[in-house]
Amino acid sequence: MNTDGFTTCLWFDGQAEEAAHHYTSIFKNSSVGDVIRYSEAGPGVPGTVLTVEFTANGQKFVGLNGGPEFKFNEAISFQIDCEDQEEVDHYWNKLLEGGGEPGPCGWLKDKYGVSWQIVPRQFLEMVAGPGEKAARAMKAMFSMGKLDLAALQKAYDGE
Repeated sequence: MNTDGFTTCLWFDGQAEEAAHHYTSIFKNSSVGDVIRYSEAGPGVPGTVLTVEFTANGQKFVGLNGGPEFKFNEAISFQIDCEDQEEVDHYWNKLLEGGGEPGPCGWLKDKYGVSWQIVPRQFLEMVAGPGEKAARAMKAMFSMGKLDLAALQKAYDGE
Protein backbone atom coordinates (compact mmCIF):
# COMPACT_ATOMS: atom_id res chain seq x y z
CA MET A 1 0.00 0.00 0.00
CA ASN A 2 1.25 3.45 -0.89
CA THR A 3 1.70 5.61 2.22
CA ASP A 4 2.23 8.96 0.46
CA GLY A 5 -0.36 11.70 0.87
CA PHE A 6 -4.07 11.06 1.22
CA THR A 7 -6.24 8.20 0.08
CA THR A 8 -10.03 8.49 0.07
CA CYS A 9 -11.77 5.41 1.43
CA LEU A 10 -15.21 4.68 -0.02
CA TRP A 11 -17.47 2.32 1.94
CA PHE A 12 -19.48 -0.11 -0.18
CA ASP A 13 -21.84 -2.97 0.58
CA GLY A 14 -20.18 -5.66 -1.53
CA GLN A 15 -19.57 -3.60 -4.71
CA ALA A 16 -16.08 -2.19 -4.06
CA GLU A 17 -14.31 -4.12 -6.81
CA GLU A 18 -17.12 -3.52 -9.32
CA ALA A 19 -17.07 0.21 -8.47
CA ALA A 20 -13.28 0.39 -8.86
CA HIS A 21 -13.50 -1.08 -12.36
CA HIS A 22 -16.42 1.21 -13.19
CA TYR A 23 -14.61 4.39 -12.13
CA THR A 24 -11.33 3.42 -13.80
CA SER A 25 -13.22 2.85 -17.06
CA ILE A 26 -14.57 6.42 -16.97
CA PHE A 27 -11.52 8.49 -16.05
CA LYS A 28 -8.13 8.89 -17.70
CA ASN A 29 -5.01 8.22 -15.61
CA SER A 30 -6.79 5.40 -13.78
CA SER A 31 -5.98 1.85 -12.72
CA VAL A 32 -7.01 -0.86 -10.30
CA GLY A 33 -4.35 -1.90 -7.80
CA ASP A 34 -4.16 -4.38 -4.95
CA VAL A 35 -7.20 -6.39 -3.95
CA ILE A 36 -7.26 -7.75 -0.40
CA ARG A 37 -9.64 -10.59 0.34
CA TYR A 38 -11.16 -11.80 3.57
CA SER A 39 -9.35 -14.77 5.10
CA GLU A 40 -10.68 -17.51 7.35
CA ALA A 41 -10.32 -14.96 10.18
CA GLY A 42 -13.37 -13.10 8.78
CA PRO A 43 -15.51 -11.25 9.45
CA GLY A 44 -16.49 -11.52 5.78
CA VAL A 45 -16.84 -14.65 3.69
CA PRO A 46 -13.35 -16.06 3.00
CA GLY A 47 -12.18 -15.14 -0.50
CA THR A 48 -14.54 -12.19 -0.97
CA VAL A 49 -13.12 -8.70 -1.45
CA LEU A 50 -12.34 -6.70 1.69
CA THR A 51 -10.60 -3.77 -0.04
CA VAL A 52 -9.53 -2.73 -3.50
CA GLU A 53 -7.05 0.05 -4.20
CA PHE A 54 -7.60 2.12 -7.31
CA THR A 55 -6.62 5.39 -8.91
CA ALA A 56 -9.20 7.46 -10.78
CA ASN A 57 -8.07 10.59 -12.61
CA GLY A 58 -4.82 10.47 -10.64
CA GLN A 59 -6.59 10.39 -7.25
CA LYS A 60 -5.99 7.47 -4.88
CA PHE A 61 -8.93 5.54 -3.46
CA VAL A 62 -9.62 2.43 -1.45
CA GLY A 63 -12.95 0.71 -1.89
CA LEU A 64 -13.96 -1.07 1.31
CA ASN A 65 -16.71 -3.68 1.45
CA GLY A 66 -17.82 -2.67 4.92
CA GLY A 67 -21.45 -3.80 4.76
CA PRO A 68 -24.85 -2.11 4.78
CA GLU A 69 -24.38 0.03 7.91
CA PHE A 70 -23.37 3.23 6.12
CA LYS A 71 -24.63 4.86 2.91
CA PHE A 72 -23.24 7.66 0.79
CA ASN A 73 -24.99 11.04 0.93
CA GLU A 74 -24.58 14.51 -0.55
CA ALA A 75 -22.53 15.75 2.41
CA ILE A 76 -19.52 14.48 0.46
CA SER A 77 -19.26 14.80 -3.32
CA PHE A 78 -16.60 14.77 -6.00
CA GLN A 79 -16.44 17.82 -8.27
CA ILE A 80 -15.26 17.30 -11.81
CA ASP A 81 -14.02 20.51 -13.43
CA CYS A 82 -14.75 20.08 -17.13
CA GLU A 83 -13.02 21.80 -20.03
CA ASP A 84 -16.13 22.09 -22.24
CA GLN A 85 -19.68 20.85 -22.82
CA GLU A 86 -18.41 17.66 -24.45
CA GLU A 87 -16.61 16.75 -21.23
CA VAL A 88 -19.67 17.67 -19.13
CA ASP A 89 -21.82 15.39 -21.31
CA HIS A 90 -19.27 12.55 -21.15
CA TYR A 91 -19.01 12.46 -17.35
CA TRP A 92 -22.71 13.12 -16.82
CA ASN A 93 -23.72 10.24 -19.08
CA LYS A 94 -21.05 7.78 -17.87
CA LEU A 95 -21.72 8.39 -14.18
CA LEU A 96 -25.48 7.98 -14.66
CA GLU A 97 -25.09 4.64 -16.48
CA GLY A 98 -26.60 1.63 -14.82
CA GLY A 99 -29.02 3.36 -12.48
CA GLY A 100 -27.64 6.72 -11.41
CA GLU A 101 -29.94 9.62 -10.55
CA PRO A 102 -29.66 13.12 -12.05
CA GLY A 103 -29.96 15.96 -9.61
CA PRO A 104 -30.19 19.74 -9.73
CA CYS A 105 -27.44 22.26 -10.48
CA GLY A 106 -24.97 19.86 -12.10
CA TRP A 107 -25.19 17.24 -9.34
CA LEU A 108 -25.90 13.55 -9.76
CA LYS A 109 -25.66 10.31 -7.82
CA ASP A 110 -24.07 7.35 -9.55
CA LYS A 111 -25.40 3.81 -9.28
CA TYR A 112 -23.50 3.31 -6.02
CA GLY A 113 -24.98 6.41 -4.42
CA VAL A 114 -21.80 8.52 -4.69
CA SER A 115 -22.54 12.21 -5.37
CA TRP A 116 -20.77 14.08 -8.16
CA GLN A 117 -20.77 17.69 -9.34
CA ILE A 118 -20.14 17.97 -13.08
CA VAL A 119 -19.10 21.58 -13.64
CA PRO A 120 -17.67 23.39 -16.67
CA ARG A 121 -14.62 25.37 -15.60
CA GLN A 122 -15.97 28.43 -17.46
CA PHE A 123 -19.01 28.48 -15.17
CA LEU A 124 -16.77 28.64 -12.10
CA GLU A 125 -15.00 31.60 -13.70
CA MET A 126 -18.36 33.29 -14.47
CA VAL A 127 -19.60 33.14 -10.89
CA ALA A 128 -16.28 33.84 -9.17
CA GLY A 129 -16.78 37.59 -9.13
CA PRO A 130 -19.47 39.92 -7.88
CA GLY A 131 -21.97 41.66 -10.08
CA GLU A 132 -25.00 41.20 -12.23
CA LYS A 133 -23.30 38.92 -14.77
CA ALA A 134 -22.32 36.42 -12.07
CA ALA A 135 -25.80 36.61 -10.54
CA ARG A 136 -27.45 35.89 -13.92
CA ALA A 137 -25.23 32.87 -14.50
CA MET A 138 -25.92 31.58 -10.98
CA LYS A 139 -29.67 32.04 -11.41
CA ALA A 140 -29.55 30.13 -14.71
CA MET A 141 -27.64 27.29 -13.04
CA PHE A 142 -30.35 26.91 -10.39
CA SER A 143 -32.87 25.99 -13.13
CA MET A 144 -30.70 23.21 -14.62
CA GLY A 145 -30.00 19.56 -14.00
CA LYS A 146 -26.99 18.87 -16.22
CA LEU A 147 -25.24 22.19 -16.75
CA ASP A 148 -25.55 23.67 -20.23
CA LEU A 149 -22.50 25.83 -20.86
CA ALA A 150 -24.01 27.69 -23.84
CA ALA A 151 -27.13 28.63 -21.82
CA LEU A 152 -24.99 29.68 -18.86
CA GLN A 153 -22.86 31.86 -21.15
CA LYS A 154 -26.01 33.48 -22.61
CA ALA A 155 -27.30 34.25 -19.12
CA TYR A 156 -23.90 35.63 -18.13
CA ASP A 157 -23.87 37.84 -21.25
CA GLY A 158 -27.43 39.03 -20.59
CA GLU A 159 -28.91 37.48 -23.74
